[in-house]
Amino acid sequence: MNDLLSQLHDIHLPPPVGWWPPAPGWWVLLLLVVAAGILLGWLLRRRSRHLELYLNTRQELDRIRRQFAAQGDFPWLAAELSRLLRRTAITLGPEEEVAGLTAKAWLAWLDSRLGSKDFTTGPGRHLVEAAYQQAGQIEDAEALLSLVETWLEKVTREASRV
Repeated sequence: MNDLLSQLHDIHLPPPVGWWPPAPGWWVLLLLVVAAGILLGWLLRRRSRHLELYLNTRQELDRIRRQFAAQGDFPWLAAELSRLLRRTAITLGPEEEVAGLTAKAWLAWLDSRLGSKDFTTGPGRHLVEAAYQQAGQIEDAEALLSLVETWLEKVTREASRV
């Protein structure tokens, strides 16, 4: 019996498995991580651009408000607000959809983004009508400024979510 045990040899283990090349599952995981990183970077950049747009429009609105408080020219105010809204709309959406709109069509388009009738029947109508009013005739400027501010906040917030 002792003789049989002495004839046994040690067990030889195979060499350890190397780390390269990785298994197919690791390649799939690497591709998913890279794709997720690219998507996250794109979303953060897009959100950053919309936040910058919101801050710029907010700054421009504050400048318009201060200048109107100093001069009191309502037709000027309506024209400046309309320009600000149009620049913002062209920046956020397809230019072809917005650039050619005038008068009532422009106000209706603004209402469609806000989900109300405040531009066609409310204080927003002054964006179009103010050019035809007498210089001394001042409408409710604060209501118009507030409406424009609400519109800018809504559309830039929605754009940053996309």
